[in-house]
Amino acid sequence: MFQDFAGNAWALARRQHGVITRWQLLELGFSERAIEHRIRTRRLHPVWRGVYAVGRPELTRYGLWMGAVLACGPHACLSHASAAELWEIRRPGSGPIEVSVPAGVRRSRAGILLHRREAFGERDVTRRSGIPVTTVVCTLVDQAMRLSRDELEAAINEADKRDLVDPETLRAVLPRGRPGVTTLRGTLDRRTFTLTDSQLERRFLPLARRAGLPKPQTRQYVNGFQVDFYWPELGLVVETDGLRYHRTPAQQAKDRVRDQAHAAAGLTSLRFTRAQVRYEPGDVLATTRAVADRLR
Repeated sequence: MFQDFAGNAWALARRQHGVITRWQLLELGFSERAIEHRIRTRRLHPVWRGVYAVGRPELTRYGLWMGAVLACGPHACLSHASAAELWEIRRPGSGPIEVSVPAGVRRSRAGILLHRREAFGERDVTRRSGIPVTTVVCTLVDQAMRLSRDELEAAINEADKRDLVDPETLRAVLPRGRPGVTTLRGTLDRRTFTLTDSQLERRFLPLARRAGLPKPQTRQYVNGFQVDFYWPELGLVVETDGLRYHRTPAQQAKDRVRDQAHAAAGLTSLRFTRAQVRYEPGDVLATTRAVADRLR
């Protein structure tokens, strides 16, 4: 299907997840007549004005993202929810593809939500999988005004888990005067934000605070095992088990070894299930408070 495409054109389309633009084809030596011929013979499939899927009309999500950016001009980039999805710090959504452009750009495309920015520079944009996209920091700032506290914490945690940016670095590099920064800084406040690894763990943190416990250490290695929450001053370890990782016999056996290692070291280990934390928070709170009072 691509036999008549010049090698450079095909290579470019592959780098761009199956899409190419009219101006790129012209630069590669294709005439307007040659382009129109390939559209009529269904070798090029219009996606947006001046943007074509090569060979077949179906595009992956990456192809649609790349095509949307190309359709919005040379200084456009994926942003907001679409950028968060590309960075894999938010779940896929069903809304339009979101693209940011400089304030002076005056164009619109069906299915694309444009964000025109007054102050938008190279430091705000990078590439991921070859697609121009707002940086992780910029993406988190953009999302901060849209997400709930729990959702924003989840996005920050995902960014850290994927080694994109850690909370300390994020605090240090946040830009000034941009909408969303104040909300993001509040979420990152050292007194209230504790790095966790799952929504289940974040549900437990308020219960621990209500039980009178101070801020725990998280993701610490204790007796050779990474634990969810650790209070060294009390000798208390708390694990919150999601069914996805703790329902097999092999995993249950590993959990017993972990608990036994903590007991041998003189620590108290509590383990709560997903159902307990989500549907029986009163019981979790009462147990945690009683154990914390005893250890004090």
